[in-house]
Amino acid sequence: MLLLALFGAVSWIDEQARQEIAAASAGRLYADAADTPPRTVGLVLGTSSMLAGGGDNLYFINRIDAAASLYKAGKLRYLLVSGDNRRRSYDEPAQMRRALLERGVPATAIYCDYAGITTLDSVLRAGEVFGMRDDLIIISQGFHNQRALYLAAHHGIDAIALNAREVTSYNGTRTLTRERAARLRAWWDIHVTDRGPRHLGPAIPIGTAPSSCND
Repeated sequence: MLLLALFGAVSWIDEQARQEIAAASAGRLYADAADTPPRTVGLVLGTSSMLAGGGDNLYFINRIDAAASLYKAGKLRYLLVSGDNRRRSYDEPAQMRRALLERGVPATAIYCDYAGITTLDSVLRAGEVFGMRDDLIIISQGFHNQRALYLAAHHGIDAIALNAREVTSYNGTRTLTRERAARLRAWWDIHVTDRGPRHLGPAIPIGTAPSSCND
């Protein structure tokens, strides 16, 4: 009986989260760089460049391609690459920065957020640390963008999003399964804990402060 009650509660929360995420992201998702309205900064949400078992991570490649396409189309002036850097051997922002440089984005246009441990951290730090509360394009896959826009809307950050190409593979299916847990956590963070970013620190206003990337 307890397990049935728990399953019912989780299913109810998941459905509530789906509805709220859909409402928050409606009209704010774009499928092509050419159709995306211009804004000053693109926030690239972090992931590793390599899969755990080896091989290139297509989620990473597709996000970087989407970010570079926005920059080259003149739809933004700066890119903020935000990801996890808690271990010396693992540095998502550095990986993203290198990949953008390889695609012709100049170093002066790239800022790094090394404390984007979760999507919530990345979105809130973009607003609170980097000053982007109303001039932001979020860049990731569609399912991830919807959740990021949901978090942004709750915290008063006016953002739109460009959907990077999706991944259709076993790893893509596994990621979508993990997304359900992330969706539940986002709902919980908003409605129960009202959690903020784990780290803040001094303001780094994009466009006026020097690049925050470690060379």
